[in-house]
Amino acid sequence: MTQTQTHPKLAKIKALLAKAEDPAALPEEAELYFAKAAELMAEHGIEQAMLADAKPETDKLTYRAFDVKGKYMADRAALLFSITHALGARNVYWSLVDPLTRKRYRKVRVYAHESTLDRVELLFSSLQLQALNGMQHARPQYGESTVSYRKSWLAGFASSVRNRLDQAEETALRDATRGAGTAGAELVLVRREEAVENFFKRAHPKVKTAPRRRLSGTGWGDGRAAGERADLGRGHLSNNRRKALSH
Repeated sequence: MTQTQTHPKLAKIKALLAKAEDPAALPEEAELYFAKAAELMAEHGIEQAMLADAKPETDKLTYRAFDVKGKYMADRAALLFSITHALGARNVYWSLVDPLTRKRYRKVRVYAHESTLDRVELLFSSLQLQALNGMQHARPQYGESTVSYRKSWLAGFASSVRNRLDQAEETALRDATRGAGTAGAELVLVRREEAVENFFKRAHPKVKTAPRRRLSGTGWGDGRAAGERADLGRGHLSNNRRKALSH
């Protein structure tokens, strides 16, 4: 049984995400549901990090595999990468062929602590549905390839998601350090990210960085706007954690 099934806060987050995914929900309602879900999710991440710092056996380093199949495979995988990077995870992927359908798909392996992987899975399940629904209603310019437009739309959506998740994580960290009057939580997160990095490098010492994708469609701005409506955070981005990681 996973943490998602047993942890009350994760169950509440899952319920909020389900409300935001409801096609009947107004954009303003979906935004509020997502904002609250992201806030609770970031707070849960801090809580789990502090608990695991005292009891490492409660939140072990591991990996989880995601098979991304179907339409806009590479674009949905890019959304998954945006989520993993914002939550301090690392990922590697392979392009494979399904032996049954003979179609290509991407197997993504995400490395992180178990509690982070639960958050990644919840967000990816919800956000790719939101992205695909929103993309269906977006319209390219006259004469433009629908596929090119939608690919750039999804890229813009993923970019906004990354920024919003960054904001939610930084806000939760700032609130935690303010409440404790110390940088303890920040140092714990730095150690966790370093542990994930070392764990990933041991598993994939020769992994290469994928080349930057080149997209020609004009949907970037529309996709970013849709990502902004699926507001995943609040407050202003803090650079404290990044500075700590750079030393």
